[in-house]
Parts: sequence; C-alpha cells; structure tokens
Amino acid sequence: MLEKIISVIAEQLSVSADEITIDSDITGDLGADSLDIIELTAKLENLFGITATDEEIMSVQTVGDLQEIIDRKTNESRESD
Repeated sequence: MLEKIISVIAEQLSVSADEITIDSDITGDLGADSLDIIELTAKLENLFGITATDEEIMSVQTVGDLQEIIDRKTNESRESD
C-alpha cells in the first residue's frame, strides 16, 4: 500500500519516488500546498475506494499520516461489509 501512495504522491507533486519516505513532510519536504493535499487525497480516495473527512484531510502532515488514514478507512470499509 505504501508503494501505491508514494507513486501517487510522486506523480501529483512531480517529485521522484526515491525522495519520498513514510516520514516525508508533504508540505515541508515535498512542496505541496493545501490544494495539492486535497487533490492528492481525492486521488487516493478513488484509488482505495474510501472517503476521508475534511478534518482528516487537513490533519495530514506526513506520508505516514496519509497511510494511517487509508489503513483505518479501508479497515472500516471491510468491517462494514
């Protein structure tokens, strides 16, 4: 899952995937602004079939934060099936 997230981030932000780690700060290290984060989250939501709240989206700081939200949402989705 992390590889997919990194791939989407690299494409969205025009950054080499090799530069992205789970600890990368999306705004500080990778140069994203709030619009980039919203667009990035929308792509990940579509890819993984989940929906994140505005509060979750705005709380994202690192790649790990994104992975945590996606993990939690995909687990919730499985549990509700």
